[in-house]
Amino acid sequence: MRRILSAALAGLLITGLAACGGDGDKGTAAPPAGAGVEGVDDGSELTLWTRAPLELQANALVKAYNASHKNQVKLTIVPNDDYVAKVGAAAGSGDLPDLFAADIVYVPNWTKSGLFWDLTESIGQLSYADKINQGHLQAGTYEGKKYVLPFVLDLSVVFWNKGLYKEAGLDPEKGPTTLDEFKQQALAVQKLGKKDVYGTYFGGNCGGCNVFTWFPMVWASGAEVMDPAGTKSMLNGPAAQKVYSTWRELQAAGAIAPGAKDETGPTWVAAFQEGKVGVMPYPATLLSTASQTVDVGVTAIPGVSGGGSTFVGGDGIGISKDSKKTQQSWNFMSWLMSEAAQVEVLAKNNSSVARTDLVDNQYSAKDPRVVAINKAAASPQSKTPVAVNFQQAFNAPGSPWVTLLRNQVYGDAGSLEKDNEALTGVLAQ
Repeated sequence: MRRILSAALAGLLITGLAACGGDGDKGTAAPPAGAGVEGVDDGSELTLWTRAPLELQANALVKAYNASHKNQVKLTIVPNDDYVAKVGAAAGSGDLPDLFAADIVYVPNWTKSGLFWDLTESIGQLSYADKINQGHLQAGTYEGKKYVLPFVLDLSVVFWNKGLYKEAGLDPEKGPTTLDEFKQQALAVQKLGKKDVYGTYFGGNCGGCNVFTWFPMVWASGAEVMDPAGTKSMLNGPAAQKVYSTWRELQAAGAIAPGAKDETGPTWVAAFQEGKVGVMPYPATLLSTASQTVDVGVTAIPGVSGGGSTFVGGDGIGISKDSKKTQQSWNFMSWLMSEAAQVEVLAKNNSSVARTDLVDNQYSAKDPRVVAINKAAASPQSKTPVAVNFQQAFNAPGSPWVTLLRNQVYGDAGSLEKDNEALTGVLAQ
């Protein structure tokens, strides 16, 4: 979630790329014909950039590919806060690597700016193309053409502390299935009166945190957060209002840890890992980390009357407009979607798979919590929101979304219509 720290810079980057001109048309042709479904494996050296938060998964994938192919991928890990600027500078000078991963919320901007090759035909030739995570594919589709595949998924789910649930008289094996149950279970933990222990926590000054965790509450309720074009905010509807009132009531009851109001993101998961929080929406990728200190329960994020959803985040990956080795690069990308990569690398290392037909595998079957995470990712209520101006509207510090959510929990709840209109104003720019 540290993407929020570079959101303002991302907006400047996109403006600069649009001003460059002439680069967008370089990424409009599919990789040259004759490569076949799997591309070419002829011993070429390929370059790949990714963000530091994905270092563990990226290293595992590259190691496995290099060990089984003639082609060799040279991986560069870039600090998260430097990534947007590095990609922008390279795009402007024609020096992008053969392959690069991109935070999925930036992908719509970068496809529009022509940074990737068109992979529509290549993806369409994959026998399991309809099983690839549709959220990432849709985020990487521009004017009907597909430009990226999923690289690593990052999903939001609900974590609860089974130990605290047992102390509170709750069933430690049953998490919340509705927003009201979420509130009631958080309040039950709060009533324990334990020092420094609270019912729940959230990033009260973090736009990205609450995109990641609150949007699924709306989707699970059968509602939308934006129109299909991503230019109009719909975060003033009944389901969204129920989300806001739930958190406002928890705040009024003292069930949200006081540090939440000023939480901008960097430490928003820490309190749960320290055993100080009963239940909260949480990044699924941190299950193994949180489980080292807490007996964790996992479920999909519920809606008003039930349902289950997740924000399908993480990174997409594409072949850059500057690559001269498109057939070889496609060899890596097609392998990335294979069972060998998805199951024997990602699933084996407790990461979510990006193909619905591989959700139930020998590794996920060992932990029902991982099964729950994978099923949440495959749910039709789980989505990746797509908007060209997403980061400016939602993730940037002081964004209209941050203003809206803070007003709904801590301030003037009556400002919803005005705040929602401000969101639309940015989305529609």
